[in-house]
Formats: sequence, structure tokens, C-alpha cells
Amino acid sequence: MKVFKGLKFWEVLAGIILIIVAVILLLQLYKLDVLPQKIQLPIMIVLVLIVLIVLLLQYEFRYRLKIQITCFLISILLAMCYGTASYYIYRTNGTLASITAIKNTNDNNISVIVMSESDIDSLEDLSGKKVGILKNIDKGGTEKALEQIQKEMPVEFEQVELDSVPQEAMALYNGDVDAVILNEAYRTNVTELEDYVDFSNRTRVIFQAHFKTSATNEALAVSDVTTKPYNILISGNDTYGDVGELSRSDVNMVVTVNPMTSTVLLTSIPRDSYIPVDCGDAYACADGELDKITHTGINGITSTKRTVEKLLDIDINYTFRVNFSSVTNIVDSLGGIDIDVPEGQGVETFYADSTLEGVTEGWNHLDGERALSFARERYAYIDGDNQRVRNQQMVLKAIFNKATSPEIIVNYTSLLKALESAFDTTLSQDEISDFIKYQIQAMPDWKFESYQVSGDGDTLFCPSLGQEAYVTVLDQNTVALAHDKIMAVLDGKDADEVTEAEPKESTEDIYQQIPESYDYNNETGTDYYDPSWYYEEPQWDVQVPEDSGLPTEPPVEEPENPGQSVEDPSQVPEG
Repeated sequence: MKVFKGLKFWEVLAGIILIIVAVILLLQLYKLDVLPQKIQLPIMIVLVLIVLIVLLLQYEFRYRLKIQITCFLISILLAMCYGTASYYIYRTNGTLASITAIKNTNDNNISVIVMSESDIDSLEDLSGKKVGILKNIDKGGTEKALEQIQKEMPVEFEQVELDSVPQEAMALYNGDVDAVILNEAYRTNVTELEDYVDFSNRTRVIFQAHFKTSATNEALAVSDVTTKPYNILISGNDTYGDVGELSRSDVNMVVTVNPMTSTVLLTSIPRDSYIPVDCGDAYACADGELDKITHTGINGITSTKRTVEKLLDIDINYTFRVNFSSVTNIVDSLGGIDIDVPEGQGVETFYADSTLEGVTEGWNHLDGERALSFARERYAYIDGDNQRVRNQQMVLKAIFNKATSPEIIVNYTSLLKALESAFDTTLSQDEISDFIKYQIQAMPDWKFESYQVSGDGDTLFCPSLGQEAYVTVLDQNTVALAHDKIMAVLDGKDADEVTEAEPKESTEDIYQQIPESYDYNNETGTDYYDPSWYYEEPQWDVQVPEDSGLPTEPPVEEPENPGQSVEDPSQVPEG
């Protein structure tokens, strides 16, 4: 009798816990709202019926010890299962809320940098020293950094004005200044210079000013993402860590989605595309001037979006912003991705990371780091940045295919963790939920099409650098064709059907927009290097120093297959 009384107490407690956990699970499912109604309602009914059956069995057989013990154990097991499911659904809700939270500010980090061997360890040590600052580039950021320096440690030092980012690096290396003030968004502009690839290793930061600037990046939302076509801009920053930190936009891809025809068009724009910049709400930006599209990322994703809209004459409905960490974390959370490398595009070693194994022709299983290096690789290919764009498209397709496959269930926990800080987007949580429901219910067989604008290399002035740099002057025929292909998909047609387009202006018109003279000093002693210079005839106007070890004449013959990899990558120096 005592056994029954003792067990009855635990049965009642287990039943109460089961009911509470079941209610929480139902509320979480309702709040998540990613299942189609015809699937969600039956699932919720089944969950409730299971609980009722267990409780009824406990009551009906309350005087039969073995059945009571069995029902008690079932209650405990169900409570654990329901609780675990509630937790993961809660995590899913939190992840969706995190990535869809619209940020109205940009993060800015301005560093005071000295050489590693310098005896300057703090702001106090700057007293009486020479500090290099940029005269015209990022003046607002420099002023804010100087204000924070004086608040942190009032100190007097000589400010040496310099005209360009490379000049700052050269002045620091040569000892002309003891320290420099540099926006971290410009760090990669320094490290891609052949003379300063070791900049991050040879220098250190003694102080960093942090501040936020306003950013307005609102969605041009469609009424229903499951029935209406729309454009998404994917902007990939060239940094690790916080995706919200301002830096160059090395991936610029317009994803055109038409759910009614199950068509997705990927339109890529090379990072070095030399086009008029729309600054948006950026405070330190040369609005309307020609510059590389990658530099728009320094001004924020709004600048990149508006620049792309003007270039392609389209509307961008939504944006996705990712960075290097996003790619590695997402791919690893999916258990890796599979890439089918075409013939002639195998790479033994990545220049982006020489410590990693390259890829072979055919199918390759890539983890996060190798997928990132594959997406960044250009020096190993004769077609340079054009092949990198194609690699990026392959990686994106592979991620999409893996994320929409049944295998996602096995890796769901790790994927949630990766997504929490992987990207930010202007898609709302409801729109993402609606799209997931559409994917589950309709199971569309998505058709992927791809295109990329292209052009010829040149060396022209970039306002964000304060000097000349390698750029790609776009072929306006490809720009017009990209516009028409996007419009075709939006209208329910296939992009492949569009093969010709009438450009609004010629490539020569772009050159006429370049001012005849700039007030800048380009004598930095360095050159921006891009191996594709040596394979694209129109841009062989670069002056190559005789003692540089680089070829001083273009190749005699053009390669038959511009997408193939360099036969002997060791002969192509890193830039």
C-alpha cells in the first residue's frame, strides 16, 4: 500500500511536468510558424493525444503496479523529449530573431598602430612623437579617433598628413612617423600591397577607438516571398569575427528568386569593378566618383546596395551580409559541402591559404576553411577574378543544396549555432518562416542559372585609396545583359533565353567620366598586383620594375580555356 502511495505522488508530479512541457512545446511550435498549416495542426493534435493517452492509462490502471511503473517511465521519457524539442524550437526562434534584427548603425574601429619593435606601448608614449593621419580619406573617422585619444589620455604629438593609405604604411615602415591612425576597414587595402603583405605581423595596435555611425538599410519588401519574385544582394565582407564590422565587400552577388517558376539567377559583379559609387548615408565617401565596388563595403552595405542598383538599373528588395567566418562556420555546421570542379580547374594548393589542400577535377568534399579558400582563389587561375566569381557561385549552390536536404536534421544543432552570428539580413522573420513553409510544402525543384558581368583590367585612380590601383573597367554589354537576364527571371522567363542586350553607354563613355587630373601623390614605391594582368591583353599598360622578378611583357598566346588553372602556380607571385 505504501508503494502505491509513494508511486502515486511521483506519477502525479510527472503528469504535471508532462502537461507543462507539452503546453510549452505547443506554444513554441505556434510561435515558430514554419510548418504549413495542414502539417502543423495534425502534429499538434498528435502531441496532445499522446499526453492524454498516457495520463488516461495512469488513471485507468492506477491499482496495477507494473502498468503504473511503465506509464510513469513513459511520462518521464515524453517530458524529456518534449522539453528537448521545445529547447531547439526556442533556439530556432532566437536565431531567426537575431539574424533578422535590422541594425541602424555601423561599427567603426580606428586604430593607433606602431611597428612591433617600437618602444611605444601606450598613448602616453606618443608624447612628442610623429603620428601619421590621412589628409582627405576618412577624415570623419580620424577626427573621432583623435577626440577619443584626448579623452583617454591628453597627449601632444605632431600630426603628419599623408595623402593615401599606402603612404601611411610606407611612412611607418620607413620611420618617417612613429605611429599611424588607420581605420581597420582599410587594413586589407594595405596587406594586399606586395611590399606590405606582412603589415599585420610587423605592426601592433596600442589603442583602438570605437564608434557607431547611422545606417539606413530598409527592405523593399514584396507582398509574399512565396509567390512574388524579388532580388537579394549578398555582400561578403573580407573580415573574420563580427559580421557588422565595416570592411571591403569582396563578394557582390544579386540573387534573383522567382518562386512561381522555381528559378534562381545568380548575377555576380567582380570586386574590382570600376563604377560610380553611391555613398548612401556614409559620411566619409566620394559620392558619384568612380571607384572599386569592393570599397563600397567600407561605407556600409547601404552604399553597396545603392551602387549595384544604379549599375544594373534594378531594385534590390533584400540584403544578406556575410564574412569569412560566416562561410567557414556554416559549411562546417553542415558537415561540409560537395563541389564538382570542372575539367582544367583543379588547384594543387590555394594561394588564399597555402597550408590547405587544393581541389581536384571532379567531386571534392570541402570543410569550411577549404570552401572559403576555394571561394577566394583567383591567383591560381588564368581567368583570375572571373574564375573566383564562378567559384563563389558554386559554393553558394552547394550550401543551399546541403541546407535544403534531409541531412540538415543531423546537423541542425550546429547549424543553429553557426547561423546566430553568421549574417544579418533585411528579410523579416515572418518572410523567412513563410519561405521555409513553402519549401516544406511545395518541395520545389529549384533551377539555378548564373551570369557575371566582366570587363578589362586597368590601373586607375581610386578615391578611397588616394592613389591608382588595379581595377576592372566593365564591358557595358555585359552590364546590359545582366539587367535583361534579371528582368527576364522576374517576369517568369529563363535567363538563358536572353543572349543579347543594348547597353545604355559604351565602355569608352566610362573612361570619359574619369577626371583628367587629381590632387594626389601616387609615389608610394609600391604597386597593387594582380596576376590577371599578365593574361589580359587590354591592360598591359602597367609599368613593371625590371628588378621585380615579374614578367615585363605579355604572353605571346592567349589561353584556349580562360577558366583553366595556371599549369605551374609557383610561377605566379602572390599579391
